[in-house]
Amino acid sequence: MAHVRRPSADETDRLLNPSRRQLLTGIATGLSAPALLGTGVLSMTASKARAADDSLLFKHVYGDVTLEQPASRVVSLGFTTQDSLLALGTPPVGIREWFGARPYAVWPWAESYLGDAKPTVISGEVSIEIVASLQPDLIIGVGSGISKAEYDVLSQVAPVLMQPVDNPSYGTRWDIQTEMFGRALGKVEKANELIARNRALFAAVRERHLDWAGKTAVCAYNFSGETGAFIGSDTRATFMAELGFKPTEKLVGLKTAQGFYAPQSPEDLSALDADLLVWISSFDTVPDIVALPMRKTLKAHRQGREVLAGALIAGALSFGSVLSLPFALGELEGDIALALDGDPATTVPSSVKAGLAP
Repeated sequence: MAHVRRPSADETDRLLNPSRRQLLTGIATGLSAPALLGTGVLSMTASKARAADDSLLFKHVYGDVTLEQPASRVVSLGFTTQDSLLALGTPPVGIREWFGARPYAVWPWAESYLGDAKPTVISGEVSIEIVASLQPDLIIGVGSGISKAEYDVLSQVAPVLMQPVDNPSYGTRWDIQTEMFGRALGKVEKANELIARNRALFAAVRERHLDWAGKTAVCAYNFSGETGAFIGSDTRATFMAELGFKPTEKLVGLKTAQGFYAPQSPEDLSALDADLLVWISSFDTVPDIVALPMRKTLKAHRQGREVLAGALIAGALSFGSVLSLPFALGELEGDIALALDGDPATTVPSSVKAGLAP
């Protein structure tokens, strides 16, 4: 399933969206470097770029890249990186679509930041010709999953910014992304403001709900007969950690599949039995989850401590971005508070509407 960190498009679609999108493939063999150099757009390798100071020097998983000046025409190939660019006031000229089939690949929480911009949407396999035709002065590869060979070819078009060395392909946190992009765009002050705003929002929620600290919480999924939990550096798991929650003991130390989720045996869902159980689904009605036989054995179910994050909220949690996280927080805080008020008789609206309530 999908946006930290970061699931591949196929994996996120497998868990969140019935239609699958292919990962970036074929760039290295689709167009040779000499052909790129003949397109008439800016040709620049990272090693030849120079900047006046270290503020435009970026060390990343494929080496170093130095920008000559702050970027203004950006192609966003990361599956969720358009959000940070939009928040910083630089709508991308091209956006890589992940899932959701939204206009210009921009979700509701970010639409107001798009303004009059009409970015080119890059779907399925990335066309190097399309990227080159947009004449970018920066390509965002953070969270894109591109290979070193693909990076080398794209670098013939414009400098390519990748995730830091110690970050997995899809595991760069929202605040690290925002800081990186702020420097690359010459908007460091704006980036710091966005980061501070989000941290203050989470701090305020923790302050309003001091009783949440130390409680357990699990974000779970059910797709095509497989039930499991999002754990580790996944955006849904880190969202819960930001609110003061911790995973259940049975989930701690489990190996993840594809780095961000842990499938469970259909006969034993006890690892999901947290103080708070949030079901993540690309649908607002979830008969598949309702019908899970072993779900009814969980205390979280019997005591009314389940919450549903349906289509839009699930998308926001999957993106895990500087714009989507405040949206998810605003949508979920009320239901989480009701689920954890200590009274099993309290109804949780999302759970009742989805048919999950006991």
